[in-house]
Amino acid sequence: MALDKIGIAKRIAQELTDGTYVNLGIGIPTLVANYVPSSINVEFQSENGILGMGPFPFEGEQDADLINAGKQTITHLDGAVYFDSATSFSMIRGKHVQLTVLGAMEVSENGDIANWKIPGKMVKGMGGAMDLVASADNIIVAMMHTNKAGQSKLLKNCSLPLTGVACVKKVVTNLAVLEIVQDKGFKLLERAPGVSVQEIVDATLGNLIVEGDIPEMIL
Repeated sequence: MALDKIGIAKRIAQELTDGTYVNLGIGIPTLVANYVPSSINVEFQSENGILGMGPFPFEGEQDADLINAGKQTITHLDGAVYFDSATSFSMIRGKHVQLTVLGAMEVSENGDIANWKIPGKMVKGMGGAMDLVASADNIIVAMMHTNKAGQSKLLKNCSLPLTGVACVKKVVTNLAVLEIVQDKGFKLLERAPGVSVQEIVDATLGNLIVEGDIPEMIL
């Protein structure tokens, strides 16, 4: 079966490494904070001014004044700190956030990402995505493999306005884990439980590199 949003978040949580500073974009990425392995310590930074963000609160324990950049209620860990937006973006632009996890509408085989605007539709603005993709050393995209019409979101070239160019390192979708190999395309690393390689091939418009037996994800 293809993964749901929680499954994607659980798989991305396996990419976290001890002692790193991580920014989570809105949408599926925010769920990653709920599945951090107990063996590691990770500091989540939210661009609206929090360092030390924790998982979502249980129902009835929400604090309406404690939110992430997507305006969802969150918790904080011991030692968390709060600061203004200018300080937050100084952290981001100063390359103090090592990993950024973002949602996307399209990703190209070269690692370009489009995640902030669909022409003709109202949008509040690009938020901090452009700063994040320009500053983080490692960018992982969390998204569905295809759109609601069944069309691939993993393309040879993005058709929507770009957020960043040649910046994405890895993509985790409901069907697969893929690595961006510059000048070659999407390298298939893992497939979702029960999903065949052919299903992934059929759902990918960009160049897909398939080498040897592709293991199923372990969640």
